Amino acid sequence: MARFKRILLKLSGESLMGNQGFGIDPDRLSDYAKQIKEVHEMGVQIGIVIGGGNIFRGLSGSQKGFDRVKGDQMGMCATVINSLALSSALGALGVKTKVLTAIRMEPIGEFYNKWKAIESMEAGYVCIFSAGTGSPYFTTDTGSSLRGIEIEADVMLKGTRVDGIYTADPEKDPTATKFTDITYDEIYTRGLKVMDLTATTMCKENNLPIYVFNMDIFGNLKKVMEGEEIGTLVHN
Repeated sequence: MARFKRILLKLSGESLMGNQGFGIDPDRLSDYAKQIKEVHEMGVQIGIVIGGGNIFRGLSGSQKGFDRVKGDQMGMCATVINSLALSSALGALGVKTKVLTAIRMEPIGEFYNKWKAIESMEAGYVCIFSAGTGSPYFTTDTGSSLRGIEIEADVMLKGTRVDGIYTADPEKDPTATKFTDITYDEIYTRGLKVMDLTATTMCKENNLPIYVFNMDIFGNLKKVMEGEEIGTLVHN
């Protein structure tokens, strides 16, 4: 029995690099697809947002001379590339997918709307939401918060390369301790960086819990869905 019926899975674009340092590592992509298939076979309805940091980041681009709006639009295109790659990897495993884009770009993907997404998930498709919110100055964290709220997901699963939220950066502070659960208010007061403030506030105000876990360890996604406490739950 799956812990959640409908999820919004937020994946890191940077994690897709694997050990390459840039682009898409086929092995990491395949691992992600296999984990998603495992959960899909449990009857879970799945929406996915994937970042584009393995290809281009609008904010870092603007610091190197790119116009911020154009830089963010380049970042949106990067998320579309990653979404198509994940769709292809899932299709190769026999999982039906739909790529829905926040900007019109048929035939690359269908133009997003909430009802099409929910209808598709209920029909057994994994829906991959790309191009962020379609607007500059918003991150894919905010895009995933928005989509999670819109599709009425039970939870946002934030798959990262760390196994949860700590009192400090565990890579820099060996005394950092991990939370099994934490409230949104405590995240604010402690100044913890789970997601950007816009994304975090959207989840808090719309009562969408976030579960942060390490997606890079094969099998962890299924463990989360089976109720194993391997990450950190953020809630009101």
